[in-house]
Amino acid sequence: MKRIEPVKEPLRGDITVPGDKSIAHRAVILASIAQGRSRIFNLSDGDDNSRTVKAFRQMGVEIFRDGDALCVEGKGWEGIRASKEAIDCGNSGTTMRLLSGLLAGRPFRSELDGDSSLRQRPMQRVIDPLSLMGAKINSKGGGGLAPLEIEGGGLHGINYRTPIASAQVKSAILLAALQAQGTTTLEEPLKSRDHTEVMLRGFGAKITVNCKSIMMTGGQTLAGQDVRIPGDISSAAFFLVAAAMIPGSDVTIRNVGCNRTRDGVIHLLRQMGATIELRHERVEAGEPVADIRVVGGKLKGVDVGGEWAARTIDEYPILAVAAALADGMTRFSDVKELRYKESDRIAAMTEGLRTIGVQVEEREDGMTIHGGNQLRGTRVRSFGDHRVAMSLAVAGLASDGGVEIDDAACVDISFPGFFDLLGKICLH
Repeated sequence: MKRIEPVKEPLRGDITVPGDKSIAHRAVILASIAQGRSRIFNLSDGDDNSRTVKAFRQMGVEIFRDGDALCVEGKGWEGIRASKEAIDCGNSGTTMRLLSGLLAGRPFRSELDGDSSLRQRPMQRVIDPLSLMGAKINSKGGGGLAPLEIEGGGLHGINYRTPIASAQVKSAILLAALQAQGTTTLEEPLKSRDHTEVMLRGFGAKITVNCKSIMMTGGQTLAGQDVRIPGDISSAAFFLVAAAMIPGSDVTIRNVGCNRTRDGVIHLLRQMGATIELRHERVEAGEPVADIRVVGGKLKGVDVGGEWAARTIDEYPILAVAAALADGMTRFSDVKELRYKESDRIAAMTEGLRTIGVQVEEREDGMTIHGGNQLRGTRVRSFGDHRVAMSLAVAGLASDGGVEIDDAACVDISFPGFFDLLGKICLH
């Protein structure tokens, strides 16, 4: 149980957020299959990233801390050995899906498992293309659900169009394509986040990207690199919304990754009327980075769909909180993918917002939120989902009596220091 008290003054602060989870997963994976030592800086200590690190240790990769860096002693593909036991991915869908692609190409048997939530998340979307490439994958949970038993090796390139824009599916295919004979061509209906493509180039891979199409030839080797991970924009989003929705607030978040395939939350908040400024823009490890300053004011409702889904998928729960306090109506469409996250986030946020006094209409592919509300203090459910818990915590700042979150420990999955940092910008 975690209680969040309403704030009586505008928010103030100059803060940093943990390293980007998505980039961190990829850095650990590519470093583990590269030749030579890699050093990874600013790796988040959340559970999801830890699952990926542990997985490669199980597969024989030497990984250790050296000061501020996580050092990975890569020995190329031959340094990846079969784990003696099933790899436990915990709650991390990224770990399971990306490792599925990597292990599809290794000439041994592997098993990937996870917690009860992960066992309910759809894995058929990676099973199908990897099977076309020649991997043998058995859904032991049935219906494309984990645990996944993988007999890898003997892959060949394919031409494949993903049914949905998914960076995890795309990355799984690319990791398999690295090991396949011939060329793999991949096309997406909409461009998803491109961290894998950026980092593959950084580790020395030859990859051709043309808008929504990617082509890569197999049999490539990678070279160890130093990687400095920027702050996670999906973590920064909670503080962006918190400051934007409370008039008079002035908060700066330092060293945030602002990749064009991930920055939808900035653009949507600006559409809602928020004052957001990017300062000291630069490029680090191929990724655009900036300090983000947000000044609080009056927000208005927006109508969001189409391309925004892929660019903002993780931020919709916290944007729903912004919508609850904005003038007018906000409509989120084309985000059915939210139903297949750590929880059904459309249903979870609908219940949470209704509980605190917001009129919400739930649809199969989104939700309509009637804003301009005075939020009431009460007890809310997180559904064991870290983003739902953090979103409702931010809502509590603007409530009339504070909120109590039933299972706030789930926040540690991605952001162990979240509540401390939230308190920092509230106390000044």
